[in-house]
Amino acid sequence: MSDNANQDANDGIGTTGHSWDGIEELNNPLPRWWLWTFYITIIWGIAYTIAYPAWPMISSATSGVLGYSTRAQVAEEIAAVDARNAEVATTLANADLATLAPEDPAHQFGVAGGAAVFRANCSQCHGSGAAGAKGYPNLLDDDWLWGGSLEAIEATVRHGIRYEPDGDTRFSEMPAFGDFLEGDVIEATAEYVLSLSGAVHDSALAAAGEESYASNCAACHGDDGKGSVDLGAPDLTDAIWLYGGDRETVQETISNARFGVMPAWGPRLTEAEIKAVTLYVHQLGGGE
Repeated sequence: MSDNANQDANDGIGTTGHSWDGIEELNNPLPRWWLWTFYITIIWGIAYTIAYPAWPMISSATSGVLGYSTRAQVAEEIAAVDARNAEVATTLANADLATLAPEDPAHQFGVAGGAAVFRANCSQCHGSGAAGAKGYPNLLDDDWLWGGSLEAIEATVRHGIRYEPDGDTRFSEMPAFGDFLEGDVIEATAEYVLSLSGAVHDSALAAAGEESYASNCAACHGDDGKGSVDLGAPDLTDAIWLYGGDRETVQETISNARFGVMPAWGPRLTEAEIKAVTLYVHQLGGGE
């Protein structure tokens, strides 16, 4: 509050009553341009809260008399882009991917659009660069559990892997051999599996585990350990391991089995999006 009783001796301006080491704080009025700017901002704020969404509610906000919505604006922009791409998207949705030429605009549109579909839906498991992680396949190499052709990739995207709600899903199940094999037999079998890929192993134990492998594993992985695309059984000779190829991990896999699940994207993506992400994954480098 101004202390007009104590005016500055030099210019007669009242003080606020504050004093520091004998230095008094003058009570100069604010410039008029500043006051008018301040009043205008108050008026502007009131008008804005009336015209645009402003006050938060329990599940939304006041809509404002203009009915403006950033979400609606984004939806309009997306609809406009979809309208421009409708023709090529329809072509892609109806295309036979096996015969779609790389120079075809629908193919180019599919690869570009598939990258966006992949980042939004697949990168959480396979990684933003599609290099995968422990338990999630690397899509950059040419090691495919269920095949890397366009047809096979599309089937995997559409129906998933071991995804029980989809009746057309690819399904395989490795038994947990720890339920009926002794520990020493599992250790010997693991050594034989390691030997198939040329990994460091105990030769004596590997020789002892060959019979167990033939009796329990060869039906799916093959006598030579090359695996089976039809069954989704991994190739055990290429030193590419989905869960790890060290001795302890191989023993754990044999004992407890693995049962990774990929969801079916058919009910969630449009036909064009399914084919787009198929083209994108196929051209990453490992497509057959």
